[in-house]
Amino acid sequence: MTDPTHSSPPGTPAKKRSGPLRALFALRHSCDGVVTTLREESAFRQEVALAVILLPTALLMPVGAIERVLLIVSVLLVLMVELLNSSIEAAIDRISLERHELSKRAKDCGSAAVTMALLICAVTWGVFCGPIVYRWLRAAVSF
Repeated sequence: MTDPTHSSPPGTPAKKRSGPLRALFALRHSCDGVVTTLREESAFRQEVALAVILLPTALLMPVGAIERVLLIVSVLLVLMVELLNSSIEAAIDRISLERHELSKRAKDCGSAAVTMALLICAVTWGVFCGPIVYRWLRAAVSF
């Protein structure tokens, strides 16, 4: 009997699942993707390290509920876009490791998306936390 958790042999259609079992397998594949990306991509590891600092900080910041959600979402956006960028890079490398203009374009676009997500995160944190940090620093200097 074959193990249903492993992929089918080449050329055979994948077995379709439905209901809770499908959701369970989708969750497993999602976890596999995160673990693989953590293992293979140093940029993702750096962004996860930043998220480990920023997510608890977002929960502790004296901001409103909407601002808190935006702070958290901006950090998660960076992780999500980096996962997508890593998948693009892996697919391109799977096709061919030789240099090609279309491969370069795809990888550059993925990189640009990550840069935009990082910029969104930085601006979000700057807008909501900048004034708070400024007040803290001003109060510390006035002692």
